[in-house]
Amino acid sequence: MPDVPPPTPAPIPTPSGILLIDKPLGPTSMDVCRRVRWRLVQGGAPKRVKVGHGGTLDPLATGLLVVLVGKATPLCDQVMLGEKEYLTTIDLSAFSTTDDAEGERTPVSVTSPPGENDVRSTLEKFVGVIQQRPPAFSAMKVDGQRAYDLARAGNLVELPARPVTIHAIALESYAWPLLSIRVLCGKGTYIRSLARDIGTALGVGGYLTALRRTRTAEFRIENARTLQSLPDVMTQADLTAVGDLDSGIEH
Repeated sequence: MPDVPPPTPAPIPTPSGILLIDKPLGPTSMDVCRRVRWRLVQGGAPKRVKVGHGGTLDPLATGLLVVLVGKATPLCDQVMLGEKEYLTTIDLSAFSTTDDAEGERTPVSVTSPPGENDVRSTLEKFVGVIQQRPPAFSAMKVDGQRAYDLARAGNLVELPARPVTIHAIALESYAWPLLSIRVLCGKGTYIRSLARDIGTALGVGGYLTALRRTRTAEFRIENARTLQSLPDVMTQADLTAVGDLDSGIEH
């Protein structure tokens, strides 16, 4: 009898689902997505498996990054529409070209630092729908070019203000010049801009020294995994299927 070739193994279904990552300092949000994709490919996923995220974190920011894989990637826009919560520390003694610690600092002269009551009353003024000017170093487009590309070329563009929503600001600690606050906000809010504007309103400086996202929509940092804890080979079993979520996100 002629040899019968062994049956061709069935292809591995493309993974699909959500992964909550506690992003460390350093990598970009897309760096995290690439690392997840590489691990999924090692587990048999197609090399072009889609991996996206539900809201960018700057390299100097840490915290919750919602990573979406395969058929879950269309949920990116819906995740980004959800409320976000941040813990941030602001240095009130200087401004920065990037509105964070990455840029060139310009110290301000302060003879009498604001008191805690002044800080609290100023924070209250930023709750609600406010007009906010994005940082010069941002992904906003100016005549088809990214603002950060123009800024890096020496062309600092003052971007127009646009409305954003701040749902709540809570003072966590204040010891001049460092102010730590918890912010609950809507889509499109730049916490770097908020730091700058709070300092301006206080008559001092203001730039971000630390930023950590603790919630996006109903996803919480307590349920996130570190990159170091991910296995080198990932499969569907390492993802949360969209149908298993109690996230309250409509889909």
